Amino acid sequence: MVVLAVSQLPVLAQGPGNGGPRPSATTAPIDGGASLLLAGGVAFALRRLRRR
Repeated sequence: MVVLAVSQLPVLAQGPGNGGPRPSATTAPIDGGASLLLAGGVAFALRRLRRR
């Protein structure tokens, strides 16, 4: 009985917010991570070629 009484409480939603992120704020800085992965791949390839 108590579970039914508690589940009947009104649910409060969040406010309207600010409309989401601005278009200029959604650009992701992928240069740092991509260049590190590329440098790691080059180093790995050079190491494998030197061992041959």
